[in-house]
Amino acid sequence: MRPFTIDVPQADLDDLRQRLLQSRLFDSDLPPAAGVPTGYLRELVSYWAEKFDWRAAERRLNELPQFQADVTTDHGDFSLHFVHARGKGPHPMPLLFTHGWPGSFWEVHKILGPLTDPAAHGGDPADAFDVVAPSLPGYGFSPHPGRPGVDPGAIADAFHALMTRTLGYPRYVAQGGDWGSLVTTALARDHGGSNEQGVAAIHLNMFAGPYLPSGEPSPAEQSYLDKQQAWQAAEGGYGHIQGTKPLTLGHALADSPAGLAAWIAEKFQTWSDCDGDVERVFSKDDLLTHIMFYWLGGTISTSFRLYHELDPGQPLGNEPITTPTAFAAFAHEFSTAPREVVARAFDLERYTEFDSGGHFAALEKPVELVEDIRAAFRPHRR
Repeated sequence: MRPFTIDVPQADLDDLRQRLLQSRLFDSDLPPAAGVPTGYLRELVSYWAEKFDWRAAERRLNELPQFQADVTTDHGDFSLHFVHARGKGPHPMPLLFTHGWPGSFWEVHKILGPLTDPAAHGGDPADAFDVVAPSLPGYGFSPHPGRPGVDPGAIADAFHALMTRTLGYPRYVAQGGDWGSLVTTALARDHGGSNEQGVAAIHLNMFAGPYLPSGEPSPAEQSYLDKQQAWQAAEGGYGHIQGTKPLTLGHALADSPAGLAAWIAEKFQTWSDCDGDVERVFSKDDLLTHIMFYWLGGTISTSFRLYHELDPGQPLGNEPITTPTAFAAFAHEFSTAPREVVARAFDLERYTEFDSGGHFAALEKPVELVEDIRAAFRPHRR
C-alpha cells in the first residue's frame, strides 16, 4: 500500500487541447433522443479546450487520501487505486463504495465527508464509516491486468482482498450502483460472512439481479418487465456495442476527445433526473472531470472490457443472495425494481423509495443516499 498523487504530464494536456481545437462536429436536425445535440457538444468541447482547468480539478482530487496497492487472488494479480478515508467517531464501520460506468471513484466526493465525519455534517458520530472507494480495474488509475476473466466476480475477489488483507478489515459493509451493484452483489454472494468476518451487509441503488421469477408476474412485476424491455430497446444499444465490439469503439473514442465527450455526456444527460438538461444536475466541470479519467491513459477502451466479460444471461447466478441487503429505489433510475422482485433475489431488510433522483445517486442525491446508508447499516454495527 503506497500513497498516490495525480500528476498528469503537461504534454498530455497540451496534446488534448490541440485535439479539441481540431474537432470536427456536424449539425443535424435529429431530435434530442438521437443523442447529444451538436450545439451543446460544441459548447462543451470549446469549454474543455479553453476554460476547463484540469490543474484545479487535480488539486481537488488530491485532497482525497488516495493510495495504490497490489493484491493477489485466485484470478491473478491486481494493482488497485483507491480512496481510503478514516472515520471520526467512536467505532467507525468499514464501508466499501464501488462506482460504475461512466462514473469514477470521484462519485464518492459528495458523500465522503458526511459518511466519515457525520458530526461535522449535522449527524451522529456513532454513524461514522471508514470509507474505501476503489477505481474499478481498467478505470481511472487502476490499470486493467490485461487478461480475460476480469468480471464482477473477479473484481469482488480483488476488492475483498483489498479490504481484508491489505487494509485489515475482516468485517465490512459495501455499497454500489451500476457496475458497483454487480460487484457488491458478487461480494455478498461470495464473501457474505458471519458476524465476525466477511461482508456483513450491502446497500444497492441499482437492481442487477439475480432475477428470480415466481410464476405469473404480478401487475407491479409486469410493469417492471415492460419498462426494462422498453428501456433496452430505446437506450440499451451502448451496452451491446461495448460488449460485442469493445475494440472498435475503444479505438475511436481513445483517439477523439470530442467523440468521448459525446459518448459519456449523453449518458449523464439520459440517465440522470434532469429532464434532458444535463447541467441542471452536473456542471461542465463535473462532466469533464469524469470524462478526463477515461481520456487519460485511454482507459475508455479498458472500461469496455467489463461489458465484454459479462454473461448476458444471469451474471450473478440463479440463487438468492443471503447477505442482508438494503435497496434505494430512486425514481429515475433505469434499472430499479419493485420490492417483491428485490426481496426474492436478496435477504431484503430495507427498501426505500425516492420520488426523484436518477442513476448517479451519490452525485445527484448525496444527502438522501447518506441517510439511507446510515439507516441501513446501523443494525449491523458492533
